[in-house]
Amino acid sequence: MQPNFIRKILGRGELRKQVAQWRAAGEEIILTNGCFDLLHVGHVRYLNAAKALGGRVVVAVNSDTSVRALKGAGRPVVPEQERAEVLAALADVDAVVIFGEATVENLIRELRPDVHAKGTDYTRSTVPEREIVRECGGRVEIVGDAKDHSVSELVRSMGSRS
Repeated sequence: MQPNFIRKILGRGELRKQVAQWRAAGEEIILTNGCFDLLHVGHVRYLNAAKALGGRVVVAVNSDTSVRALKGAGRPVVPEQERAEVLAALADVDAVVIFGEATVENLIRELRPDVHAKGTDYTRSTVPEREIVRECGGRVEIVGDAKDHSVSELVRSMGSRS
């Protein structure tokens, strides 16, 4: 028997339908995205802060192929389906979708989120997708605590310990 949180992992078509239902019910849509390779406290705080904005949180997770393109050989450490499951198990996350493109821009165009939440390693003016978010009628919010945690740093420190 599958755990209930597995139902939060949706394909793009299913997600579009779910977003339409949430919108019809008056809910705001908050889109976040990232690799989420080894979930750490910074990720949890970021997602909690996104949820505190007051809507449905959709997490777009980079596919294994796109993580490798972004982070290099040896990444991701955790396969995409497992990363999606871990995120779906979090109470602050309402839906998870895996995307394979280099950027989340196409998903922004498809979902037209009210808010695109990014971590504190960005400012509103440095978010790469900011213009597309505005074109789609949304706004960018910077959420979470200071960027003191990094999967890349964790992976490097694990390698130096072996």
